[in-house]
Amino acid sequence: MKFFSYILVYRRLLLVVFSLLILLPLPIVLCTKEAECAYILFVVAIFWLTEALPLSVTALLPALMLPLFGIMASKEVASAYFKDFHLLLIGVICLATSIEKWNLHKRIALRMVMMVGVNPAWLTLGFMSSTAFLSMWLSNTSTAAMVMPIVEAVAQQIISAEAEVEATQMTYFSGSTNQGLEIDESVDGNETNEKKEKTKPVPGNDSGKTSSKMELEKNSGTGNRYRTKKDHMMCKLMCLCIAYSSTIGGLTTITGTSTNLIFAEHFNTRYPECHCINFGSWFIMSFPAAVIILLLSWVWLQWLFLGFNFKEMFKCGKTKTSRQKACAEVIKQEYQKLGPIRYQEIVTLVLFIIMAVLWFTREPGFVTGWSALFSEYPGFATDSTVALLVGLLFFLIPAKRLTKTTPAGETVAFDYSPLITWKEFQSFMPWDIAILVGGGFALADGCEESGLSKWMGNKLSPLGSLPVWLIILVSSLLVTSLTEVASNPATITLILPILSPLAEAIHVNPLYILLPSTLSTSFAFLLPVANPPNAIVFSYGHLKVIDMVKAGLGINIVGLAVVMLGMFTWIAPMFDLHTYPSWAPTISNETMP
Repeated sequence: MKFFSYILVYRRLLLVVFSLLILLPLPIVLCTKEAECAYILFVVAIFWLTEALPLSVTALLPALMLPLFGIMASKEVASAYFKDFHLLLIGVICLATSIEKWNLHKRIALRMVMMVGVNPAWLTLGFMSSTAFLSMWLSNTSTAAMVMPIVEAVAQQIISAEAEVEATQMTYFSGSTNQGLEIDESVDGNETNEKKEKTKPVPGNDSGKTSSKMELEKNSGTGNRYRTKKDHMMCKLMCLCIAYSSTIGGLTTITGTSTNLIFAEHFNTRYPECHCINFGSWFIMSFPAAVIILLLSWVWLQWLFLGFNFKEMFKCGKTKTSRQKACAEVIKQEYQKLGPIRYQEIVTLVLFIIMAVLWFTREPGFVTGWSALFSEYPGFATDSTVALLVGLLFFLIPAKRLTKTTPAGETVAFDYSPLITWKEFQSFMPWDIAILVGGGFALADGCEESGLSKWMGNKLSPLGSLPVWLIILVSSLLVTSLTEVASNPATITLILPILSPLAEAIHVNPLYILLPSTLSTSFAFLLPVANPPNAIVFSYGHLKVIDMVKAGLGINIVGLAVVMLGMFTWIAPMFDLHTYPSWAPTISNETMP
């Protein structure tokens, strides 16, 4: 048993050593550049999937192994670790840092929820819409982390208010103050725990029966955290709607999630003559899909946990229940805490709008964009140019004056503080993702230089006899399954160098396969460990793994169905997917030596 305990303790070290040794015959026996690159690819893939090493550390392996095997020079590999993607990421993080520093994201979320009302179904949709909107511009993780405390406060206030109303009604029915009723509420942060609830029967009425029934309902499986099963279901619903909407919102913009950015950089690097993927084209392509997935997810979650009563939802002139009043009061109080909108929030909002407008109008496609002003240098100005331009302004525009007191007691200004500082930017910048993406680019370059990409494409060319829709479905299902157990960035980084040569080998527009696979990489809805938003909402203790599996399975199906629908309706004519483009190379029939 002691031997097995040692294996358990050092399992990651053993996995690293044995992976390197077991796969070593591949380059030794075959002695080709393709086999050597395949060895590196397999090692990196195993480490990414098992996380035997931190993801960003594994991403540095191509910088070590590609030069050692003579596939690429060290200088060439190093240049892959910092590309246009990283400049775009820096500009976006500048915006996200300012938004979160000055609480603009919280103001937007609360305002959107106040607009939709306090009906439980509409409230859920309001939270989902505001979370998805924020996730378009902020990271999915920070969006979920910001919205969840608000949702938890609303849910606990609703439970507390209904308990008070029920206690009042029971006191009224009994004709006197019922000393047996005790509701011990302990409020700590955003959580309320109801510990005791006892009622003594009063002769001559049915309050004792009512109390006994309520006591039984409360303690039968739901625990003392919830009054009824319905309250527990409501908490589950609100948690999942935040987790899933933060992921769905990230689909909408090319900067919304790291997988979109990784795809864009990979695609523009591999197919430099195609200028079809930019912020505007991606938004037009993905926004309808994201809206449909969001609405169907709302319907699915509502039906699964609380039921979907259309008559109740659209009933006008109905008096608000205690639940709705409590919910509205919490949201109103949270919004009032923010106070009037400040100068810093206004400037951040203006810069945010400027960045979005410049992204949309650079090369909109249906009209001439502002990039035509630099026609002498086509392709020089990209989305990263806009991101950097606006991002630098955050370090320049004053946020407040810095003052000091002179020996004479006079307060004087000696400097100003910008909207964000470099230290604040560094705390938000996901350097691990930047290195991970760089490792993926280096690995893709290695596959191209060694000839492994062409070899894989030729071996996969028999798949060309299958219908295109079946190839898209299989690749999307494969990616969706893989991303449940591996991180999204690692999955997309691993799969793109394989799918690109596949599309070229079967003579299909690469976008036909790469777009649905990229979108499917974000469909990590089944497990708490599948992505950070899932883990954040799971940590609040309302959910079990089976709850997430049941809800996530339905949303996975919805997501894949909508993506497939989009590929054969509005997306196909946008990119002329039915013809093989001139910007994509044709792989000749070659075999591995």
